[in-house]
Amino acid sequence: MLGFNSLARKVFGSANDRKVKAVRPLVAKINALEPEFAALSDEGIIAKTRELQKRVQEGGESLDAVLPEAFANCREAAKRALGLRAFDVQLMGGIFMHQANIAEMRTGEGKTLVATFPAYLNALAGKGVHVVTVNDYLARRDADWMGKVYNHLGMTCGTVVPFQGDAEKRAAYRADITYATNNELGFDYLRDNMKGSVDEMAQRGHFFAIVDEVDSILIDEARTPLIISGPAQDRSELYTQIDKLVPSLTEEHYKLDEKARNVTFTDEGNDAMEVLLRGAGVLPEGQHMFDPESTTIVHHINQALRAHKLFFRDQHYIVRDGEVVLIDEFTGRMMKGRRLSDGLHQAIEAKEGVKIQAENVTLASVTFQNYFRLYEKLAGMTGTAATEAEEFMQIYGLGVVEVPTNRPVQRKDEHDKVYRTAKEKYAGVIESIKEAHERGQPILVGTTSIEKSETLSTLLTAAGIPHSVLNARQHEQEAKIVADAGKLGAVTIATNMAGRGTDIKLGGNVEFKVMEAIAAHPDDHPDAIRARIESEHKAEEEAVKAAGGLFVLGTERHESRRIDNQLRGRSGRQGDPGRSEFFLSLEDDLMRIFGSERLDKVLSTLGMKEGEAIVHPWVNKSLEKAQAKVEGRNFDVRKQLLRFDDVMNDQRKAIFGQRMEIMQAEDISEIATDMRHQVIDDLVAQYMPPRTYHDDWDLDGLKQAGREKLNMDMPIEVWAAEEGVDQAALSERIIENSDTYMAEKAAAFGRETMEQIEKQVLLQAIDSKWRDHLLRLEHLRSVIGFRSYAQRDPLNEYKTEAFQLFETMLESLRVQVTEQLSRIRPLTKEEQDQMMAQMLAAQQPRPAQAEPAEALPAPADAGAAVVTAPATRLAGFDEADPSTWGNPARNDLCPCGSGEKFKHCHGRLA
Repeated sequence: MLGFNSLARKVFGSANDRKVKAVRPLVAKINALEPEFAALSDEGIIAKTRELQKRVQEGGESLDAVLPEAFANCREAAKRALGLRAFDVQLMGGIFMHQANIAEMRTGEGKTLVATFPAYLNALAGKGVHVVTVNDYLARRDADWMGKVYNHLGMTCGTVVPFQGDAEKRAAYRADITYATNNELGFDYLRDNMKGSVDEMAQRGHFFAIVDEVDSILIDEARTPLIISGPAQDRSELYTQIDKLVPSLTEEHYKLDEKARNVTFTDEGNDAMEVLLRGAGVLPEGQHMFDPESTTIVHHINQALRAHKLFFRDQHYIVRDGEVVLIDEFTGRMMKGRRLSDGLHQAIEAKEGVKIQAENVTLASVTFQNYFRLYEKLAGMTGTAATEAEEFMQIYGLGVVEVPTNRPVQRKDEHDKVYRTAKEKYAGVIESIKEAHERGQPILVGTTSIEKSETLSTLLTAAGIPHSVLNARQHEQEAKIVADAGKLGAVTIATNMAGRGTDIKLGGNVEFKVMEAIAAHPDDHPDAIRARIESEHKAEEEAVKAAGGLFVLGTERHESRRIDNQLRGRSGRQGDPGRSEFFLSLEDDLMRIFGSERLDKVLSTLGMKEGEAIVHPWVNKSLEKAQAKVEGRNFDVRKQLLRFDDVMNDQRKAIFGQRMEIMQAEDISEIATDMRHQVIDDLVAQYMPPRTYHDDWDLDGLKQAGREKLNMDMPIEVWAAEEGVDQAALSERIIENSDTYMAEKAAAFGRETMEQIEKQVLLQAIDSKWRDHLLRLEHLRSVIGFRSYAQRDPLNEYKTEAFQLFETMLESLRVQVTEQLSRIRPLTKEEQDQMMAQMLAAQQPRPAQAEPAEALPAPADAGAAVVTAPATRLAGFDEADPSTWGNPARNDLCPCGSGEKFKHCHGRLA
């Protein structure tokens, strides 16, 4: 069958070949237009953009119809702005992306320029285009660089980066083309859905996105959801106490599963931990670890165990300036501001002895999968996507098309060398580097962690080989190190090469050399400096090519074949010569975890001597199978995450959609009225159940509920005693009275003010209830897996219970909004005077030892200020005995019945 497939491919070509062949006529059409567009003036190019915009936005022409002209216009603008004329294969990449595909293009093929073509074409629709990058540096660099092309075309270009002001961010999103990082786009989406009005929102929709390094963003980072959180209760002392106990544990106390990256206590470990906790005074006498009261303690010890056994310094994180900073395992970069959730980050901080920051509670959350699926059309570009084509299609509906290289690839990929031990492997690595270095061949050495890159650096120093190290510690010098990596005899160690944004050019990067020379010799003319350096560079480039081009040496296989391919792809750009080779040992993580025992037996049988390596295509095949297994497992993890998040996503869309409707609506009184009517119907059904007799009705309970929920004292018992009154009639009577009561309230405020009050009350209630709901879903998610022990599907159970929780949330939302709106009223003249007096008193200096009282905010219009009407006094409330006050929160109504918040009344601080 395999032979038949190979034969069929030879006769008919592969599916990829057919896609490439299909766009060649379109490329020919663009090329045919080149003389016409070359004849245009700069103003003529901009005029062409205006014409195309009009045809698309007003004339109804499709983007496909104007594609040849748009691409021809963009190519001419790039030629004039940057001096770069796009190759035919670059036009192909742009066409594939416009068709909602991922264009797989080798390193050095000019993906940054390729993105301008589909970005410009789709921006003609006037809905905004987002170009997504992996870090802030690339977002700024690409926007500055390609912004020149867009300016030549008469298009605006914006950049979104962290810590921007709101006005600057809104302006960036309103540009025709916006460059931003995946994180910032996701966070802005969440922030927008926490804003109080449409005018405050930054994003203006999700029309078309082009994702650079698409595999890194949509696959590698998709396992971690984006979370906006707020501070929770401080438990730093508990973290520190528990952290001191973990080092006492031995291997029999826990079970480590490296494949699944999980660690759990054994029965012996639970017993030992209980003894340690009791000895440290963390677990009170008579209380056991698995009592309900010990839930928090158990959670903390589990996170402490994970921090010690699964997370390692200089591999998963570094400690910088007294702070634990996570390292992105796929790009080797620091992820400042990113924290592990669920108390795990705090456990690592306790382990490292740095300041423990407060835990957080989730305010809003979204996964990258669900964020990027918001776009009407999505496209991507990367050097490595083919191995994950199935996932891209299943999750995002994205096809993967391999775009041919502009020049044939000349890189030679050697078979892997496998050694018995890491020591032998490193000896082989140093020897190979030494040989290449002596020839003058530049070498890029790939490692999987900071720790391993520094170990190798020490060995190279001992061998007397000069080198540079590129990892998270050298983050700031990144571009300079990469630019120099192609120089004659250069040795560069890198933790990862994904999304570096700077090509390794043989002989070094001319632009960097020119900038350095101009800075060093400011008196010399820049043109003379450039001419001299370009001449020197040409000679060095030829010398490097003669030495064999860039030699990529991998010191370990990654879990994913894509990461290895990204490293390999740094060599052999644009038809340059090059070579790649991986050095492995049976002690490497991938080999050790995935079946090194069989290989070890084979090597022993072969009678290999120390220092010898096995080199065979079979070894490569078995390694690729191991990597495919890991990739498959990681895909399952992401699919499972997505299945669970899809449940929340449907609810998120409903809530965010409702918020948007409320913010856009001028009058939401109908929504508030419907909510109140529903609350009344629910109360009548609760206290006067259907199909029951008059004697079974709880009229006192209904009257009390009317006071609490509607702020109305109604003669329920009188109405119920009238002849022929049933539940429906009584419900109608209560609704009529509440409508009249709220209409009088609206008239007292003025309709416009009442609309603003309703909108703010409704938005605040939605946000508050949604936060609480997210927390409940988190708790549900953490325990739902146990349902599998009862032969029940955890996902179906989660769907059912999450829906029930959502319905409960909506019910409590209606009640809260109804309650709050029923209690507001305008301030009287006396109350306005009292408020002003309180504000003045709050501004007076107080004794140093006293904590200042919280001042009320000054109302914009005192006559329209809102306060809470007098509430019911708590039964048994005694002014002199705080134990009778219940346990109100500071923002709750005071139990004395004054109608003020507790913090401004009996809870006021001295």
